[in-house]
Amino acid sequence: MTTNFLFIRHGAHDYLGRAIAGRLAGVHLNELGRQQAEHLAEKLSLLPVDAIFSGPLERVRETAEPICRQFGLSSQVDEGFTEIGLGGWEDRPFTELAGEPLWDRFNRFRSSTAADGGELMLEVQARAVRKLIELRGQYRFVVIVTHGDVVRAVMAHFLGIHLDLFFRLEIDPASLSLVELGDDFARVRLLNAPGEGSPLVLPAIRHQ
Repeated sequence: MTTNFLFIRHGAHDYLGRAIAGRLAGVHLNELGRQQAEHLAEKLSLLPVDAIFSGPLERVRETAEPICRQFGLSSQVDEGFTEIGLGGWEDRPFTELAGEPLWDRFNRFRSSTAADGGELMLEVQARAVRKLIELRGQYRFVVIVTHGDVVRAVMAHFLGIHLDLFFRLEIDPASLSLVELGDDFARVRLLNAPGEGSPLVLPAIRHQ
């Protein structure tokens, strides 16, 4: 059975563009992020959603809440969709990291560089894709609320893009990206679509 996985990056919060939130506890959506979450629920209202998953961090679960209310479903929290582990870089401003050799290498050679005490992007990609394979066939249409690097890693995998090039994929806060996954095929049907506007209606699902 084919399963559609709709990935949503969490909404805006006060660390965006300023510092690395990583897996810090207590990072919540700001006012803009809460508005984005409500818009997402409206945007998805016509879709045949039968399961909602999220990572465990507050900003992700808060983004999922209005969507859960829209469909009368509970969010299933899964560590497979948590933020990349960034070790000692968490809570550090980008201006402070600029010029550090490891930070520079991390952004140039992402496939084989991890933060001190952090996680490789290859590990992020593997855990997320493994979870999709586990869920494939259990549901028809799954919403997954997660983080930008997780979405990039998954989309890079299914598009055949090397992780060292994955910054070519822009994944905005509260954006939508969709993968259709079957037993022997995958299609990226949506990438970084806005979470606002008219309700999303997808073309009929094609089968192999």
